[in-house]
Amino acid sequence: MELGFAVSDTVVVTGAGSGIGRATARMAARAGLRVAAWDLSADAVAATVEEITAEGGVAVAATADVSDPAAVSAALVASGPARYLVNNAGPASSGNLDFDHALALTVGSVRSVTDAWLATRPPSGAAVVNIASVAGNFVGTDSAWYCAGKAAIAGYTRHLATRVAPAVRANAIAPGFIETPRMAGFADTELGRSLIARNPMRRAGVPDDIAGAVLFLLSPLAGYLNGVLLPVDGGWMVTQ
Repeated sequence: MELGFAVSDTVVVTGAGSGIGRATARMAARAGLRVAAWDLSADAVAATVEEITAEGGVAVAATADVSDPAAVSAALVASGPARYLVNNAGPASSGNLDFDHALALTVGSVRSVTDAWLATRPPSGAAVVNIASVAGNFVGTDSAWYCAGKAAIAGYTRHLATRVAPAVRANAIAPGFIETPRMAGFADTELGRSLIARNPMRRAGVPDDIAGAVLFLLSPLAGYLNGVLLPVDGGWMVTQ
């Protein structure tokens, strides 16, 4: 199915060096978008861009710490005008972080990247998708900062939806258990097996499951979706 993207459109994907970010960047390129791939790791984001170009897509890499406003500004300049933004970067849930600092990294960076992108005056039909989680929004899990931060991302998305539309639509995705490098080995733990057993799809999610939902929400096909928090969890929550 054609998603309706113009071939000249650019999408910025943060945290594009691995997992959900890499899958989103690659799928966006296959949908015809020019991809500005950002990541804290220069090697990882370079590998993403190499994969995209090898498949015939167009991408540029930017090494950027999304918690650093100067780095964000420089990456936006390097990326060029972008109609779309995917805020995916953030600390791993397993990190032993100070609560206040973690919130600044989790939701504060989403706000600062979005504010800087909005200041570039993205063209009409712009859209942003923020990656939240089922954690904090639908279920309570470890850790405290992760739940609070992901819930805050959903709240910030609703704020955007009421303040920047109709020029820009803002939506969020709430992934469930997704097999990414950060979750390596979790499916083989007792808890991981339990989560999969209770999932109607009888499997964990994969990054492409999230990427497809992100691309839909960005696309003109979702032109009347604004302020949505979309769970992508295989139906796990309805079994709880």
